[in-house]
Amino acid sequence: MRLTDLIEGVLPGILLQPEWGALDVLDLEYDSRKAKAGDGFFAFSGAHADGRQFAQEAMQRGAVAVFSENEAPAGFEGPWIRLEHARHAMAAMSRKLYGAPDEALAVTGVTGTNGKTTTVFALDSMLRHAGKITGMVGTIHYQVAGREMPAVNTTPDSLDLMRLMDEVRNAGGTHFSFEVSSHALALERVSGISFAAAVFTNLTQDHLDFHGTMEAYFDAKQRLFTGAGGPPPRVAVINEDDEWGRKLRTLPGTERLTYGLRSGAALRAAEISVGFDGVKFTIEHPGGRQRIESPLCGLINVYNLTAAFGAGLALGLSPEAAASGLAACQAVPGRFERIDEGQPFLVAVDYAHTDDALKNTIAVARALKPKRVITLFGCGGDRDRVKRPLMGQAAAELSDYVVVTSDNPRSEDPLVIINDAMVGVRRTETPHTVEPDREKAIRKALAEAGPGDVVLLAGKGHETYQVLKDKTIAFDDRAVARQILRSYGYSRETQR
Repeated sequence: MRLTDLIEGVLPGILLQPEWGALDVLDLEYDSRKAKAGDGFFAFSGAHADGRQFAQEAMQRGAVAVFSENEAPAGFEGPWIRLEHARHAMAAMSRKLYGAPDEALAVTGVTGTNGKTTTVFALDSMLRHAGKITGMVGTIHYQVAGREMPAVNTTPDSLDLMRLMDEVRNAGGTHFSFEVSSHALALERVSGISFAAAVFTNLTQDHLDFHGTMEAYFDAKQRLFTGAGGPPPRVAVINEDDEWGRKLRTLPGTERLTYGLRSGAALRAAEISVGFDGVKFTIEHPGGRQRIESPLCGLINVYNLTAAFGAGLALGLSPEAAASGLAACQAVPGRFERIDEGQPFLVAVDYAHTDDALKNTIAVARALKPKRVITLFGCGGDRDRVKRPLMGQAAAELSDYVVVTSDNPRSEDPLVIINDAMVGVRRTETPHTVEPDREKAIRKALAEAGPGDVVLLAGKGHETYQVLKDKTIAFDDRAVARQILRSYGYSRETQR
């Protein structure tokens, strides 16, 4: 596509030198290592690197032009196009270059602090169970028309989203569901996308290192429901029990479909039974009542499943088809994922990494009526420090024994992070221990457990690595727990 045609209608006010307008742009790229002949290269200014320093490399690899908010570096040779907002421009240009694949798909975006991953997994399960070819993007992995790939970000950049949607469309797909993070909304990654449905799960303290205040964090989430550079969603599925959900604004033309446990919600979960084998409940909806049975555990999943049910209805599924699809969603990796090696106590790995998520996860464990709940957790480095003592207090108040350890310390000293969390732990009299080495900490938590207990390994969930100051190492809570349990003599094969 000629550069003039590519920017026409999406980037008003951009003036090109006459010879630049005729440039043929075959694709776009923002990683100079991936640049190829015919690419338009976006040189972003990031927190850790300035993309301008890689622009010449992109040109040497065959890029035909560079787009940036800043001036060209000294000595740069080639077309350099200044933009007021480069990320917005990339979103608009990639959408046009790929022929707006979002308009060919029923796109659902799920946002909120907790529950995004499970809700997206459940919704995609419903759609595939109904025979749809789908795309799913989230924290754990990306799934495109049956092809699975590792996740890079919770929400990819706009260019990557368009490529994924284009692949789903070309495979005959009809639906695309993904987690929409507050970072993605603030950084214009979903700018211009047409959403069939948008889901709000909840809002609790997180990412204040990026947003600064809860109000700014909420404002980022709000953008999904009032049009993030595009039309507002046709249907907004909103948690009515959440105080921030009740504050969420929608625009004329968007159907507001609320859900929750309280009376007044359009989708109300009632007759709830929570047990070791999952959850059973009834959803009272405008068309009647639908019984839901799922192997997912805990009251928090009643919310997640009801949110997915609402999105399913918004996309045209019948209540019966939605319920059948939810029952088929057997497990979500790293979300209260049970590790069973025949031991006489339950071990669950969960991604909970906020105080609210810890409360919810421990509540799931408490609902199983164990003798004791033993919680292991850590806090991430280079992230919101304010939530660390809150996490420590939540874990200690609700557990019978706590093991405080390291999570992904990144550039910070693990002991400094642990000391921040211990401020909250010490507000209680709950027995606890500190072990910075996560593998040794898991061993201590498992050694503490007895018959009938529940051990929660919280914080890393599905992750298969640990980010240290100078390197990233392979580390999977699930694999480590299995290895330790087997070293204690437990075995699924011999003890079942």
